[in-house]
Amino acid sequence: MTEPEPPPDHAAVRRRRVFYIPGYDPIHPRRYRELYRKEAAAQAAISGYEIALAPKRAGGPYGWHVTSRQDGAATEADVEVLVWSDIVRASMGASIGATYAQLARTAATYILTGALFRLMRLRKGPIIAALYPIFALLLQAALGLGLGAALGALIAQVPLPGAGLAGAAAGLAAFVATLRWFRRQDGRFYAYYLMHDYAFSARWGGANPPALEARMAEFRATIAQALSEDWDEVLVVGHSSGAHLAISILADLIREAPPRPGGPALALLTLGQVVPMVSFLPAAKRLRADLAFLGATRALAWVDVTAPGDGCAFALCDPVKVSGVAPADQHQPLILSAAFTQTLSPERWAELRWRFFRLHFQYLCAFDRPGDYDYFRLTAGPKTLAARYAGRPPSKSRIERAVNRYTTTE
Repeated sequence: MTEPEPPPDHAAVRRRRVFYIPGYDPIHPRRYRELYRKEAAAQAAISGYEIALAPKRAGGPYGWHVTSRQDGAATEADVEVLVWSDIVRASMGASIGATYAQLARTAATYILTGALFRLMRLRKGPIIAALYPIFALLLQAALGLGLGAALGALIAQVPLPGAGLAGAAAGLAAFVATLRWFRRQDGRFYAYYLMHDYAFSARWGGANPPALEARMAEFRATIAQALSEDWDEVLVVGHSSGAHLAISILADLIREAPPRPGGPALALLTLGQVVPMVSFLPAAKRLRADLAFLGATRALAWVDVTAPGDGCAFALCDPVKVSGVAPADQHQPLILSAAFTQTLSPERWAELRWRFFRLHFQYLCAFDRPGDYDYFRLTAGPKTLAARYAGRPPSKSRIERAVNRYTTTE
């Protein structure tokens, strides 16, 4: 199809519509409102601007209204969380036995397709994060077996009739009780949560399940409606695995209904992305086609922000290039580092550096030594995403080598 003309880039923003797409997260979306409220106030105090939240004004069931004064300009933004947490929760309902079956299938998928070994050429951090639930669940099972065997052997030594059978039953009960205890404590260990996360993509080999595709179509219609309204910018934010959802949603939107001339500027901000975990799988043809399309389109501005300090993200990896689908005319995304070791004070970095899941959400939080990435300037400030980073060179340490084995797009 003919590439649509890019909409005019309004450098000044008075009214912005923001759509936030979470990652694989079963938590109620009010969590994101409270996080935004708390962290926006903290960043405003550090950076010297004003920001306040109020009840939502635009459509959508979950969102909030933001007013801000930055750099002498007043801006309003309506933020909406595009919710798929119900799909996440449904995928996490597996029993203990079913979770261990997921472990076997997911490990086999990434190993037998060769995706695991190619992903290791990019960043070790997210691979360690991916292997963690496998080893954690196996360790839990081993501990359960050990406790069960020890208890069974102890009871079997009792000089009473049927002691052996009683020991075996007690050992089995101890094994099951140990696994159930670990599952109840998963808010501390995250083994089941992460296993469900990786299994969600691996089950369909990188393709989206039908329920998710249907929800993405709803998201696309919601964003398209906003583009027909009186906003200066429509900004879509995809965090973690929400990044690859945002990529496919916007690729479909631009193909089917390109932003109208004179309408709002369309922008995509991906944060802490894990795109290669999906795009390196054989059936991720749709995602790879969408990556190639967005990498070349002029219909939106795309900025990708990660940080080497985030062990759960593919930091500074160009998702288009590393997936092996970069078109000759690729010009985006702009790859930027949030540089946690520089934008967080030594004291704050020491406090957070081993809190891996908290660091994965740092992109949505305040920095006590902010650089040129500030989530609240991007979502509530007076410049479009394109204008704010106009002329900004990409991070020098970005990774662009194509290592994906699977590069088909149809």
